Amino acid sequence: MVRIGYTMMTEQAGPRELVRHVVAAEQAGFDFSVTSDHYFPWLEEQGHAPYAWSVLGAAAQATSTMPLMTYVTCPTTRYHPAVVAQKAATTQLLAEGRFRLGLGSGENLNEHVVGGGWPAAHIRLDMLEEAVEIIRALFAGETLNHHGEHFDVVNAKLYDVPDEPTPIGIAASGEHSCALAGRLADLLIATEPKSELVDSFDRHGGTGKPRVGQLPVCYDPDKDAAVTRAHDQFRWSLGGWPVNAELPGPANFDAATGNVRPEDVAQTIPCGDDVDTFVEAVRPYVTAGFTEIALVQVGGDHQQPFLDWAEKELLPALKEL
Repeated sequence: MVRIGYTMMTEQAGPRELVRHVVAAEQAGFDFSVTSDHYFPWLEEQGHAPYAWSVLGAAAQATSTMPLMTYVTCPTTRYHPAVVAQKAATTQLLAEGRFRLGLGSGENLNEHVVGGGWPAAHIRLDMLEEAVEIIRALFAGETLNHHGEHFDVVNAKLYDVPDEPTPIGIAASGEHSCALAGRLADLLIATEPKSELVDSFDRHGGTGKPRVGQLPVCYDPDKDAAVTRAHDQFRWSLGGWPVNAELPGPANFDAATGNVRPEDVAQTIPCGDDVDTFVEAVRPYVTAGFTEIALVQVGGDHQQPFLDWAEKELLPALKEL
């Protein structure tokens, strides 16, 4: 049976609201939660970008059974991997074993703020691989001295670590990143329902490991209102990751999506309140071999109505997939 998750979308709600939302999602019966880790929203219309790790600490204390995960953290530019290891270990302790560390090669949107430039894609993946090596060593309790191609770590040791290392997921969108995930990760993360991603992950060592996907949805009893809101806040998602990883700010995403129409967004994001439409949008992930799908309800002010509807109508239908 596929597991259905809830996304704490830091780009569209403030920190207190995000924690309230994830508590309500736990009560509604969602199987897990993920959170984005951004410095900027994609678009000014979204209007938020609190620090994800503070939100995760609060969520770990406010929930009791809900598994949590970053979706995803870039451990190479804005954060040093030794610091990510400490944050993840602490969050795992606060969550009492309910946390998974989702990692990715990042987006310029968030990583440019520290002034280190934005490397080419193949360099970003090399940096991610080295970062995972550092994080794994620190999770194991080692005193680490590391002098690599991209990172230095001098006499680092974590003093508060879980008994079991925190599981690591790696976001993948192509053959190179799938190979990296298959070799180094405990789970695959992806945002497109492509069976070739799962197949590549399996070929490189991922067989039997969880595969987590994500799907934006826009619930509203007024379908036209849902389409308008999805276009207003999520038109950026139609750009695809080769574009989305490179643009540096919300104004750039606004300009890049100037020709995207509401009907274009409605073709990729299920809108309205027809359960079958939402189920059919999730189905390609299941068919492709994903074992978990995290839903993103578009609109920070529209979470509770979505959660109420999901508890009564959507989740029971999705559990039949």
